[in-house]
Amino acid sequence: MDTELNTTTDTTLAEAEPFHLGAIIEASLAHKLTDSTRAMYRRDVQAYETFARSSDLPPLDVRTFEAWRDDMVLNSPKSPNTINRMMSAVKTTVKKAQQQGALSENMAGRFEKTEGVELKALKSRLKQHNRTRISPEDMRKLCEAPDPHTLTGKRDRALLAFLASSGARASEAASLTIGQIEPRGKNYIVHLQGKTDVEYREAHLSQTAYQLIMDWIAARPILCQPIFTSFTGRGGRCNEKAITEVAVWQLVQKYAKQCGLDHLKPHDFRRFLGTQLAKKDIRIAQRALGHKDISVTAKHYVLDALEPGETNNLY
Repeated sequence: MDTELNTTTDTTLAEAEPFHLGAIIEASLAHKLTDSTRAMYRRDVQAYETFARSSDLPPLDVRTFEAWRDDMVLNSPKSPNTINRMMSAVKTTVKKAQQQGALSENMAGRFEKTEGVELKALKSRLKQHNRTRISPEDMRKLCEAPDPHTLTGKRDRALLAFLASSGARASEAASLTIGQIEPRGKNYIVHLQGKTDVEYREAHLSQTAYQLIMDWIAARPILCQPIFTSFTGRGGRCNEKAITEVAVWQLVQKYAKQCGLDHLKPHDFRRFLGTQLAKKDIRIAQRALGHKDISVTAKHYVLDALEPGETNNLY
């Protein structure tokens, strides 16, 4: 890249030879981002550069960035959260390019200052069932939905109970191994590691979930470390391969529909756990879910409902 890029005006920068932001993701952000996050950044930055090319606009001009935002607002069904996430990916990549000396600090600053989309402006595009509240009664009904007399039913009961008592993510459930469960006196904990976690964290595991897991492991005709293994073939043969994250989603939605709990997602199990534990102490919920910031727990994982009668006898 010519040194001229560091000294010229923003107009010249925008008109300089093509500079591909996507290359920055691989060269400079690989050590900071997980594979899945890097793939999302690539997709979002590519969408921006594609818009710039198709509109015959220079990608390194903040006015192009603003035009892209406005185009997504006016000509796409994207939610405000999606638009802001895509803009953030571009801003981060532009900032990294500036730190490398490829772009001016002034240009990167102008990208950073570009406003995103207000949620209230596009509230009609927000998912209606983004956060589904589950009552303890419905959770019990859901966890008891799989047939305990079949091999798949035993596995699915163990999986649902694990999600409900641990608050694990779908990816964490799919990759769970026997060695991650640890007895603590008469109770149990499970060591989990999410996609963005550097180290394992401790999470709860109920006695019921532990027993269902042991029943499933004792019943399956194979010995292997993955706990929630898959079935293949027409006869549904059990194999040693762990189920996928997609399979966890499908199982949750399958039994949720049977119970009349449409729109339920694996992440709603985390919100269920956070909501129930917060009734005792929100700090317990924070630790159980592995949140570094308690405000995340309070804002997104405590779904309190209005309880009638709370204002009776106040005076």
